[in-house]
Amino acid sequence: MADNLSEALKTLKLSSADSTSDSVENCLDCLLKALAQNNVEASEKIQEMGVLPMMPSLLAIQNSCTPKVANIIAELAKNEFMRSPCVEAGLIPPLVQLLNCKDQEVLLQTGRALGNICYDSHTLQAQLISMGVIPTLVQLLGVHSQNTALTEMCLIAFGNLAELESSKEQFASTNIAEELVRLFRKQVEHEKKEMIFEVLAPLAENDVIKLQLVEAGLVECLLDVVGQTVDSDREEDTAQLKTASDLMVLLLLGDESMQKLFDGGKGNVFQRVLSWVPSNSHQLQLAGALAIANFARNDGNCIHMVDTGIVQMLLDLLDRHVEEGNVTVQHAALSALRNLAIPVVNKSKMLTAGVTDVVLRFLPSEMPPVQFKLLGTLRMLIDTQADAAEQLGMNRKLVERLVEWCEAKDHAGVMGESNRLLSALIRHSKSKEVVRTVIQYGGVKHLVTMATSEHMIMQNEALVALGLIAALDLDSAEKDFVGATLVQVLHKLLMEEKSAPEIKYNSMILICSVMGSEPLHKEVHSLAFIDVVSKLRTHENKTVSHQASLTEQRLTAQS
Repeated sequence: MADNLSEALKTLKLSSADSTSDSVENCLDCLLKALAQNNVEASEKIQEMGVLPMMPSLLAIQNSCTPKVANIIAELAKNEFMRSPCVEAGLIPPLVQLLNCKDQEVLLQTGRALGNICYDSHTLQAQLISMGVIPTLVQLLGVHSQNTALTEMCLIAFGNLAELESSKEQFASTNIAEELVRLFRKQVEHEKKEMIFEVLAPLAENDVIKLQLVEAGLVECLLDVVGQTVDSDREEDTAQLKTASDLMVLLLLGDESMQKLFDGGKGNVFQRVLSWVPSNSHQLQLAGALAIANFARNDGNCIHMVDTGIVQMLLDLLDRHVEEGNVTVQHAALSALRNLAIPVVNKSKMLTAGVTDVVLRFLPSEMPPVQFKLLGTLRMLIDTQADAAEQLGMNRKLVERLVEWCEAKDHAGVMGESNRLLSALIRHSKSKEVVRTVIQYGGVKHLVTMATSEHMIMQNEALVALGLIAALDLDSAEKDFVGATLVQVLHKLLMEEKSAPEIKYNSMILICSVMGSEPLHKEVHSLAFIDVVSKLRTHENKTVSHQASLTEQRLTAQS
């Protein structure tokens, strides 16, 4: 083989000027044969003999040799060590040019060659995108949709290119959505559908393409796949059910595509997706709950869904998973309930429906994602709902668990939500009993720490809750306030330039509230708070400067 190959390479180098001769074609056949027998060895030899730089001129003249030249390049570029030499030899521009030709064999081999050269290189793939290959390939898919090999080549190329963010805009300016949906409808084989899914998933991350896919009828295709695979035990059907339902949820992440499918709550798609929630498939239960969470992204949709009984559907689902304990389904159903609880008009309806009782059944959960959503749901439900806040705030098991989670240093989200719910129970109930329960279970120190959070909203919530504790039961809280160095924390907040006006204002209110305690009173004076506060009298914010005057008077009177 080596001798034949060497001869062929020598002949090729000599005859390149006259590239139409039969001898060139024979040489190319010899190269292909050698590559088929031992690709690595033949590739090294071709590289050694310096034939690559001749390839662009061979590609420039389209004749019967063209597909063979492109095929040789495709075979060479299967080897990682040959990819850079192919780029350096300037093969990409002439290959991209060939994508405009009509010959299907040339197109196939050219696509393979480009795919192999740019395999795993985002830089080269980005270069292809900037050279405009996406609209060309989308056009090819439309024209040659009967050619299976070409279609697959296009799909593989789309799958690779769609991973790059820079491709999304170009894809969005083509009719890729229509072409892919048309192709999907024709497929019977699982593998072919899977190939199209692999292109659809990255493309559907773009909001413009989401809407195009919805308008092209992808959702109906996905619903059909679900219908065909839901009762099957075959592994490939289960995989397809998951892919189709996951993709459906992804399409609902776009505001426009979601609203189009919701269609005022009357949409056929919306109704079909709701029917997934009570199904026996965990995958469909999950997708159904996630879909509801996605539909519940604006007040209008949330109000409609609560009024049409969707809360009960989610509660029934959660009921099934207290024992079965599928964490992803629990998390999704709680996410949906949390979103539905955002509009004020929904809160009392959801409380009446018994949402808190069902949610509290997940209090023993050791899974941080479930804990996080459980906390968020309860916090949304009690916002502005004094009775519910009081009832929950006196629930000893809940308060004890919250205090425990306030120390979950490994899970910042759970820790933050626990602190926020602890504060919310006090702020919305304004109840002495709730304050006592929080003090009893050691929650005060966590609220003091929360006042030093990097998030202003959390600082503020903490200060308001601490203010209520001081106003409602200072005697019981005194020891915890001293232990948690509350006065020093407030001093720091007032001294810091970057503290927001609301933080300074609420810190001064709190200082006034703790003056009734002798040990706290002493601390306030030992830290010379009067000097700090008097400087704030000239603060640009009128509310802050006014409160500074009042606080200064109070401190002076009690000095």
